[in-house]
Amino acid sequence: MSRRSASLLLPLVAILFGFILGAGILLVTGKAVLPMFQAMLQGVTGINLQAGSFNSRYIGEFVVQTLPILLTGLSVGFAFRTGLFNIGAEGQLMAGSIASVAVALLVKAPPGVHVLLVLLAAMAAGGLWGAVPGYLKARFNVHEVVVTIMMNYIALHLNNWAIVDLFKSQDHVRTAVFPASAMLKSAYLSSLTHGSRLNWGFVPVLLALVAYWFIIEKTAFGFSLRAVGFNQDGAEYAGMKVRRNIVSSMVISGMFAGLAGAIITVGIFSFGRALPAAEGYGFDGIAVALVGANAAIGIFLSGLLFGMLKAAQLLMQSQGIPKEIASIIQASIVLFIAMKYGIDLVLRRLGPGRSGENEP
Repeated sequence: MSRRSASLLLPLVAILFGFILGAGILLVTGKAVLPMFQAMLQGVTGINLQAGSFNSRYIGEFVVQTLPILLTGLSVGFAFRTGLFNIGAEGQLMAGSIASVAVALLVKAPPGVHVLLVLLAAMAAGGLWGAVPGYLKARFNVHEVVVTIMMNYIALHLNNWAIVDLFKSQDHVRTAVFPASAMLKSAYLSSLTHGSRLNWGFVPVLLALVAYWFIIEKTAFGFSLRAVGFNQDGAEYAGMKVRRNIVSSMVISGMFAGLAGAIITVGIFSFGRALPAAEGYGFDGIAVALVGANAAIGIFLSGLLFGMLKAAQLLMQSQGIPKEIASIIQASIVLFIAMKYGIDLVLRRLGPGRSGENEP
């Protein structure tokens, strides 16, 4: 099997095994399997096979659930493609959320301009949050995994301090409501999907997907980033600025996650929120990037898959199926993907050339 065929087939096999495992757990625990798949179908298409009805609200909520994890998937995937492990997309997302709250509440601007400033501020904050582990990696060779994990907790507590003390939350949970000019919400899209939370956030997400693909696949800058990740010594010998590229990779990675923070804050919600714990978008992004093989189209498709699993959880619960089964399926898919990389590693060690070599 060629490397290209394997890269396409093995994720599909992993997904299939994940669903088989989920179905098997339901059977062992005495639950029916069919309602699980019916809930997934309804969560994506709005079609209720049992009642013979259609509700477009489910489609809108499916899109809303998918948007943030698509962006965190791009964040993690961009770092992976450049030889870095960005486990800090969650913190970069929260940094972007803080910046979007600040611009939404403190900046006065006309409609259109205001929301654009919110998005740009979130991307800048996420990029700066990613620049810290990037600089420490480039300058002192401090492993980015350790730094990004620590910065996730810093971002969480910084977010809560900002909401309560900086923006003067009265109930210690949320800020004042944002002005309409700062929000991505759309009455038209909501009415089109029967009152869902669908908003204009899908537009910057689609642009981010295109930007990811273009930077990584079509630019000399993207090639140099991948080359540094593939072989730092070789890239340095070729005259590439290794340290600068490491920092740049983490900045761009952080910008994708920061944008996700804005999509959640001014798209799904209309106020800043204090959080008791991380919401897990960054860790979902790791799964999305792995299943999507760090390619733009793969991340898009795997983002839809995990968005479907999230959207179907409440529907599963209404059918008497524990909503945690969706998390089990998600985790098992990642497990099988990890096994795929292990098998690929074994093949490369046993027979050079059988599995093919990675390319920058």
